[in-house]
Amino acid sequence: MSLPIDPSEIDPEHYGEHRAVLEMDHEEAIEHTREVFEAEGFGVPAEFSPSELLNEKVDADRDPYYVLGACNPQIADRVLDVTKKMGGLFPCNVIVWQEEPGKQVVYHISIMKIARLLGIAPDDENWAEIVAETSEMVDSAYANL
Repeated sequence: MSLPIDPSEIDPEHYGEHRAVLEMDHEEAIEHTREVFEAEGFGVPAEFSPSELLNEKVDADRDPYYVLGACNPQIADRVLDVTKKMGGLFPCNVIVWQEEPGKQVVYHISIMKIARLLGIAPDDENWAEIVAETSEMVDSAYANL
């Protein structure tokens, strides 16, 4: 099966990729990331550790990997007024994984930008405002990590 597009040709800016490396232990990085994103207006209504789940269920022996499901309720409400399909991408996940002991990667991609690329959301001025607003919040969070 071939993809209709070549993913290597898409600029990470178009899907809002962010990555930061924190020099701290895994639990500290999770707490720090949660606090920073909450300070920028995101709540964290869902979070879990895929590594713990997989290590328990299939003896995967995975290094620490954690998902913070971030959400700004006011923006989420506006988004669902535009397209109900966005619920398939909710929440905006911020991932913290251990690259090595004492070195954690914080990773995020913009579901708002991805939705526009996939045609789930319109490529119009209203959506551009939502993308700009959420991008500003995420940029600010990453600046404060």
